[in-house]
Amino acid sequence: MTIETGLFAGLVLDTLVGDPKRGHPVAGFGRAAAALERRLYRDSVARGAMFTAASVLGAAGLGAAVDAVGRRAAAPGRVLLTAAATWAVLGGTSLGREGLAMAVALEPGDVEAARRRLPHLCGRDPSALDAKELARATVESIAENTSDAAVAPLFWGAVFGVPGLLAYRAVNTLDAMVGHRSPRYLRFGWAAARLDDAANWVPARLTGVLTAVCAPLVGGSPRATYAVLRRDGAAHPSPNAGRCEAAFAGALGVRLGGVNVYGSRVEHRPELGDGHAAEPRDIRRAVRLSRAVTLASAVVTVGGRAAVLALRRRASARR
Repeated sequence: MTIETGLFAGLVLDTLVGDPKRGHPVAGFGRAAAALERRLYRDSVARGAMFTAASVLGAAGLGAAVDAVGRRAAAPGRVLLTAAATWAVLGGTSLGREGLAMAVALEPGDVEAARRRLPHLCGRDPSALDAKELARATVESIAENTSDAAVAPLFWGAVFGVPGLLAYRAVNTLDAMVGHRSPRYLRFGWAAARLDDAANWVPARLTGVLTAVCAPLVGGSPRATYAVLRRDGAAHPSPNAGRCEAAFAGALGVRLGGVNVYGSRVEHRPELGDGHAAEPRDIRRAVRLSRAVTLASAVVTVGGRAAVLALRRRASARR
């Protein structure tokens, strides 16, 4: 039970402490990846794949080394190392704090403060967004990042332990760094973007289902939420973000989607959900839903790991 205990302890630590303001391990990985990118960059899919493989395998190798140290230590030592790794890769508490900061700005109508804060959540150009568009961007970011920052790390940690935790965070960080469709990264970032899609395929759908389960906590209906997830989840250009956003739209009774501006790039997203356009008052509900889904995912993924291991032990004992 050491890995399972460590995963839960890491989640508790993230809940209590959140991300450090300085010296975050993920930021350290980002700096190392950026240095490697400067050495390997070419406008080439092959070079991008080499960069992605080296970065992810390096993170997984570090995770394996940490896990090996934990195996040689007593059980409490392995729990502590797993908890530290889990805390380092989770971002659910910081996500909720950023969402609440947007609510604090938008509820009294301070649009300028909210515009300044939005880049902490997503890469959209906030300069022309009004209160409702800022609220929509916030709810959509909370929905997508509930999977990226919480559900997916717990899932891969439950499957592969510390190496899974660090490898997933490397994949997700690389996607944020080079996975977007800019002229520089259209080819070089292709492998990182596709690997991120693959790594998030199961967690995003798990997030959608758990959002339906948790919908009553924000006044929603599990059946209606799942119906919106089934109907609208695949309409989004992302194979994964759409599932999370559609489920949140259904649970919160809001309508998401529309025109998004990223610098000089404009994207027209399909509408998700049947309710009113997202408003500032919906942000706190989205944060509450995100926290509930995070806890539910820990119960499902870590509990699932414990159940599988117990079944294996029983099967081995019968031989």
